[in-house]
Amino acid sequence: MNADKRRQIFERLRDANPNPTTELNYSTPFELLIAVLLSAQATDVGVNKATAKLFPKANTPEKMLKLGVDGIKEYIKTIGLFNAKAENVIKTCKILIEQHGGEVPEDREALEALPGVGRKTANVVLNTAFGHPTIAVDTHIFRLGNRINIAPGKTPLAVEQKLLKVVPDEFLKDAHHWLILHGRYVCTARNPKCPVCVINDLCDYKNKTMLDEKKLAQNEVSKSKKGTAKKSGQGVKA
Repeated sequence: MNADKRRQIFERLRDANPNPTTELNYSTPFELLIAVLLSAQATDVGVNKATAKLFPKANTPEKMLKLGVDGIKEYIKTIGLFNAKAENVIKTCKILIEQHGGEVPEDREALEALPGVGRKTANVVLNTAFGHPTIAVDTHIFRLGNRINIAPGKTPLAVEQKLLKVVPDEFLKDAHHWLILHGRYVCTARNPKCPVCVINDLCDYKNKTMLDEKKLAQNEVSKSKKGTAKKSGQGVKA
C-alpha cells in the first residue's frame, strides 16, 4: 500500500469520526489505568459496568488499597480473570504510592513495571491519558493491519512498529482509536461490513463482501413494500 492511499484512509476515518476516544469510562489517568488493566480478555461494556460501581467507592490508589483484594473482587467479579486482576490492582496501587507519589507515571518503562500492565496497556494510557502518539495493537488493529494491508506484520509488535512508521504524523495521535473502532464495528473478524465501510475502495482485502450491497438494497425495498402494504391494509375505523 502506498503512502497516498494510507493518507486517504486516515482522512476518511477522521472525517467520519473527528474526535475519537476510548469506550472505557474514566475521569482521571488512574481510573483509565485501572479500567484498561481490567479490560484484558473482557469487553469495554463489561468493564464499564463494574467500574461504574467501583470508582465512586475507590478512585485513588489510597482508596483502592483500603478496599483490599476481597473488596475489589466484589466489584469486578463479573469480569474474566477477576481474581488475578484484583491482586494486580492492589500491587499496582502500592507501587504507585511508594514509587510515584500516588500518580500514574507518564513513562513507558515505569508503566510496564506495574503488575498486569504490558506494552498494549501502557500504550493506551500514554496515548489516551497523556496524548502520546502511541498505538496499542489489540486483536482488532492487528487484524486491520494485515487485512487491509496498511501495516502487515506477523506479531502485534511488528504491526505497531510498521504503523508508527507509515501513519502520517498528523494522524498518529488518534490513529489508535480510529483503527480499533473501525475494527470493532465495521471491519469485524467475521462478516466485515464492507458495503458501509468508508474505505472499502482503498483497502486491499481480497474477500470484500461488496456483493452484499445488492442484498441490502433488496432488503430495504422489501421492508418498504411491507410497510406500505401494512398501512394500506389498516383502513379507517368507524
